[in-house]
Amino acid sequence: MNPITQTLDFGDGKAITLETGKIAKQAHGSVVLRQGNTMILATVVAAKDAKPGTDFLPLSVDYQEKFAAVGRIPGSFMKREARLSDYEILISRIVDRAIRPLFADDYHADIQVNLWLLSSDPNIKPDALVGLASSAAICLTDLPFNGPISEVRVAKIDGQLVINPFISDLERATLEFIVAGNAKDINMVEGECNEIGEEEMIEAMKFAHAHIKKQIIEIEKFVEKVGKKPTREYKHEESDEELAKLVHEFAYQKLYDIAKIPTGKDERSSKFDAVFEEYKATLSEEDLAAKAGLAKKYFSKTKKEAIRTMVLHERSRLDGRKLDQVRQIWCEPNYLPMAHGSSLFTRGETQALASVTLGSKLDEQLLDSPMNQGYSRYFLHYNFPAFSTGEVKPNRGPGRREIGHGNLAQRSLKRMLPIDNPYTVRIVSDILESNGSSSMATVCAGSMALMDSGLPVSGGVSGIAMGMISNSKGEYAILSDILGDEDHIGDMDFKVTGTANGIVGCQMDIKVDGLSYDVLVEALKQAREGRLHILGEMNKAIDKPAADFKPFTPRMEMMEVDTEFIGAIIGPGGKIIQQMQKDTGTVITITEKDNKGIVAVSSANNEGLQAAMRKIRAIVAVPVIGEVYDGVVKSIMPFGAFVEYLPGKDGLLHISEIMWKRLETMDGVMNVGDKIQVKLLDIDSKTGKVKLSRKALIEKPAQQ
Repeated sequence: MNPITQTLDFGDGKAITLETGKIAKQAHGSVVLRQGNTMILATVVAAKDAKPGTDFLPLSVDYQEKFAAVGRIPGSFMKREARLSDYEILISRIVDRAIRPLFADDYHADIQVNLWLLSSDPNIKPDALVGLASSAAICLTDLPFNGPISEVRVAKIDGQLVINPFISDLERATLEFIVAGNAKDINMVEGECNEIGEEEMIEAMKFAHAHIKKQIIEIEKFVEKVGKKPTREYKHEESDEELAKLVHEFAYQKLYDIAKIPTGKDERSSKFDAVFEEYKATLSEEDLAAKAGLAKKYFSKTKKEAIRTMVLHERSRLDGRKLDQVRQIWCEPNYLPMAHGSSLFTRGETQALASVTLGSKLDEQLLDSPMNQGYSRYFLHYNFPAFSTGEVKPNRGPGRREIGHGNLAQRSLKRMLPIDNPYTVRIVSDILESNGSSSMATVCAGSMALMDSGLPVSGGVSGIAMGMISNSKGEYAILSDILGDEDHIGDMDFKVTGTANGIVGCQMDIKVDGLSYDVLVEALKQAREGRLHILGEMNKAIDKPAADFKPFTPRMEMMEVDTEFIGAIIGPGGKIIQQMQKDTGTVITITEKDNKGIVAVSSANNEGLQAAMRKIRAIVAVPVIGEVYDGVVKSIMPFGAFVEYLPGKDGLLHISEIMWKRLETMDGVMNVGDKIQVKLLDIDSKTGKVKLSRKALIEKPAQQ
């Protein structure tokens, strides 16, 4: 066993070591990455041949965190790692989006990349390292991969840009992006920020790319040590240059002319399909049987070329819009009568219905993964049913796409929430129609639904999807608010979300080499104009939070108490808190934070909520000498009565303090359960015993 290692040390105290040849040697490529006590195993295996009829890259990337990595046993019933969590899927997507464009276009054999978190340093985030590990492992194989690539996290902390900051520092970050790229260009960006400007975002991307280039040099040195394998020979596509030429000559101008005339999605699709049917009619039955599949592939390439050329030359879009024009928008807040907050957002042929539900601490989401343990009281769920695109598909729950799109919207809308928000907030976005950027429609609909709910949010958030078409001559067109077809044929999908003050989130995938920062700056500025226009349309429908919650929305109030009172509020076996909830129709929760108890009371009935708050205030009230209290007689003694003047707090009302007249006996003076007013006369500093008086509240008779 002769393991080979390469250390990436750039003098920042975050040295990374790559190692191969020690474990997982039957994989086609395997690397163990280590930084501090974090260890990630990356393995790559690829099938030798493509499956018949496959015309795409069947690449799967699975990132999984082992509970042993953090010294924990899974909390699930099965006590073992199960399906990937949303967090693991999001990290898998980050790697997939960075490496997928760099495989050869004509390679169609199955590729599987597995990434395991074997050991975890509590102060190191592994999601900034998996791209580096997977890239190194792929480069050790014979796959046709135009790498290496690498990924880093860039954050601005205390005004300084930092690469792969420690977890302990990230809380102070004002921007946080994961950036991926090769030695020439960046090809993937995802992250969030605090209302920053476009220039600041570009600065962060350039800073990240400079570090990525350093890592790529070290990966190349590592591969050279191991020995670079020659690229495998393969033939996954049939070709017929004569057929390609015939299809192009027959269809190109027809497709160009169709693309030039503004139409709707369905009409345009029907016209394109009709051209292909015309071409098939020119083929003999023998040629049709033998070449229909290949002809369809060449027809799709010709259609893509025709549309792209039309956009570049005509400076117009498939639906007739200008390059920077946003589709027509209409919005309707408060669409659902019984939701705590809701809105309907429609932009062109894309429509999102968003709902907001406000809950208590009992509604928090349990997080149980190695790197994410605890509870979340804010989450967004994005649903993309097949009917939104006029298709028939079984409902199988959210896929990776839905989880990724929902995450971008969730991170963007998080910036709206008040810092001291006491509620658990669930946003649901159901896509009812889709033709381009339903994730950005989710941001817009979710923003308005939050305002409609009455939560005191900071302001509106809008989002826009940008695209780009370019050619080898240096010509390019930046497209605002892209259609589904434009996303499919374009070179860039760049989603930007923001408020009136700046950018709060982004997700970018670049499908072409050589995107300059000048073009990126232009795209960001055009995006700003577009999202501000969209925000303006949203503001016409609702521009500030509703003045009050809906009548059926649970109200919530919070109270900070000393921890010594928590037991008194709960009572023996929870008796007191349970009775309070039953009597007042409320939900009461208690948490501890910074050596204080945080009591939260929620109810849709404000009267019940206030009643519960009064009871809790009484329990935690500190007795004050000279104060008058409404008490209840708890027991009668020969020398007086014990009176509960505050919940759980009794004091002695001596027989001599009941009235000005001298009493010889307690018989008939008062009964258990009587409600009386008493004044607190004294508290014994040693024993804590309380002395009460009733006669102090009665005017003294003149003869006495």
